[in-house]
Amino acid sequence: MQGRSPEDILLYAADRYFPRIGFSTGFGPEGCVLLDLIGELALPIRVFTLDTGLLFQETYDLWRRLEAHTGLQIEGVRPVQTVEQQARVHGERLWERDPDRCCALRKVEPLREAVADLDAWISAIRRDQTADRADARVLEHDARFRLVKVNPLAEWTHDQVWDYLRANDVPFNPLHEAGYPSIGCAPCTSPVGPGEPARAGRWRQGTKTECGLHTLEPRSTSDVEQEGRQGV
Repeated sequence: MQGRSPEDILLYAADRYFPRIGFSTGFGPEGCVLLDLIGELALPIRVFTLDTGLLFQETYDLWRRLEAHTGLQIEGVRPVQTVEQQARVHGERLWERDPDRCCALRKVEPLREAVADLDAWISAIRRDQTADRADARVLEHDARFRLVKVNPLAEWTHDQVWDYLRANDVPFNPLHEAGYPSIGCAPCTSPVGPGEPARAGRWRQGTKTECGLHTLEPRSTSDVEQEGRQGV
């Protein structure tokens, strides 16, 4: 599947893994591209987002705008605990004291539950985003969630993403035009200064650079296209 267009990759994945395939979006520019393609191609793919309860209001607004634009219903997957319940159990502002634990509770575990009955999940990562993603393949085995991971935009560049959004009038988060190239939860995201990497504004107070969804190196398989659930 290397060298194929995102449209071809999505069509293949939808046909190969239907009905046990889903797309998890964080509403970044790449996610907006994939939502537009899934809607335009009318693909039978479950679409959802991890609603941590700590997203920017602009992100919640974009969620609804994208539903209207694409005609898709984007499901909200939420943690077991609300932010208030988490504070009572783990203390206030866990994201400041133990951001890895906060991400595990509000992102990693909800995603694990959401993909438990899937054979494949689609992500919007690109190879040139971070060092952790540099070796991402279009199709690979995700060892953490034990399914096939599909990365239709793995080979795309930043400019290709933005050219697509503008050419197709796809809604995107206005915070991108206010110094936020990478947007996560509001308490853990800050603007990026001139010359800084795109993800420098994420978890700025420490060494953390990923929420944990894409950090474990997936075990690539040369014949992953042939795998069903039994091969995973």
